[in-house]
Amino acid sequence: MIKSHNFPNKAMRRVDRRSQLQHWVEMRLNASPLVLEPASADASFRRYFRVRAGGLSLIAMDAPPAQEDCRPFVRVARLLAAAGVHVPRVIAEDPGQGFLLLSDLGTTSYLQALNDASADELFRDAIDALLRWQLASRPDVLPPYDEALLTREMKLFPEWYLQRHLGCTLDPAQRRTLAAVFALILANNLAQPAVYVHRDYMPRNLMVCEPNPGVLDFQDAVYGPITYDVASLFRDAFVSWDEERVLDWTARYWEKARRAGLPVNSDFGGFYRDVEWMGLQRHLKVLGIFARLYYRDGKRGYLEDTARFVGYVRAVAGRYHALNPLLTLLDEIESKPRVRAGCTF
Repeated sequence: MIKSHNFPNKAMRRVDRRSQLQHWVEMRLNASPLVLEPASADASFRRYFRVRAGGLSLIAMDAPPAQEDCRPFVRVARLLAAAGVHVPRVIAEDPGQGFLLLSDLGTTSYLQALNDASADELFRDAIDALLRWQLASRPDVLPPYDEALLTREMKLFPEWYLQRHLGCTLDPAQRRTLAAVFALILANNLAQPAVYVHRDYMPRNLMVCEPNPGVLDFQDAVYGPITYDVASLFRDAFVSWDEERVLDWTARYWEKARRAGLPVNSDFGGFYRDVEWMGLQRHLKVLGIFARLYYRDGKRGYLEDTARFVGYVRAVAGRYHALNPLLTLLDEIESKPRVRAGCTF
């Protein structure tokens, strides 16, 4: 016999929050009834709705307080705006309920607009906005992107991608190999100059608008390695570019950063190495996050992009002798019989 429960299921809770959000927006705008249309969702528990009111288009954010804190979004939005970066304006906020009302940056993301013809111009604008953000950097304003956080992120790779997704348990020698590679990556990352880091500065979070670009999804910003956002921008989760174009765009950023007085490596070869090693930390993290989103959070549509990141990891590990043990480890994992169907390696 199936017992009934008094608490609402997940779907009902989401409907309740949507109704609460609509009421809150109507009260703030003194307009009723209003229609909330789904605008976008991301890898977190946040949801976004487009609100049409009096000829205006606004965005309402629902960030359930039990899972999300919308206060960092508000704080970082102000930092970005003060730096001259185009971000949503916070029109109204209620952190207790987890509701924000924001200006609308439109419906066309870089991910939708990028193609061979548009990429140079769009990335030029993205580089310029990134430089403004980095030039505004001050220590002790944002949380540090320190050894503990960088390590915790990389550990998502063995926990969620190797073990949970691939069904692969590393033997002691393999664990030592991975730990040694992690130590090398961390040493490089932590030796880099620190600036403000968006932490997800990629085409899906950049909007085509005026002034261009509009920047979204910045609530996890930190103070850390100067190459992180560069690696995020050009080694994207959902679109890849050939090495020649990535080199060219990275060089354009480096030249502008040097002229602006940012503390980038004075040698481009050394700077590009830093970008690649920083990117490797991110690639390993993302492989773990995408697996966790699928198995823990029930979010589909991410695992299909893991092959892109495996390719990024292999390319970097194969280019630097010190990282070759990671490539060997991946080969060992690939050669083992599959425990779980649908493995990427």
